[in-house]
Amino acid sequence: MADISKDQVKHVAHLARLDITEQEAEMFTDQLSSIITYAEQLNELDTTDVEPTTHVLDIKNVLRKDEPKKWITQEEAMKNAPDQKDGQYRVPSILE
Repeated sequence: MADISKDQVKHVAHLARLDITEQEAEMFTDQLSSIITYAEQLNELDTTDVEPTTHVLDIKNVLRKDEPKKWITQEEAMKNAPDQKDGQYRVPSILE
């Protein structure tokens, strides 16, 4: 098992603002040690010819092409505005 102490588990629990009992600290120490031991097995793999990836699948950008198109006019956008001036929406001031 990887070396992780009960004091380290308690310290991490304190940083996470978790209140754990002695029994829970022992349980988490065993569990975290097992997880670290399992993860350390990855260091045994030969990854010299493996390219780094950010995702296991080859994902392409699925967004549409950004092309200009006709949209509503400024007058149409402003027709339901409760208050407007010079083609802009007027809102109450929030600065004091």
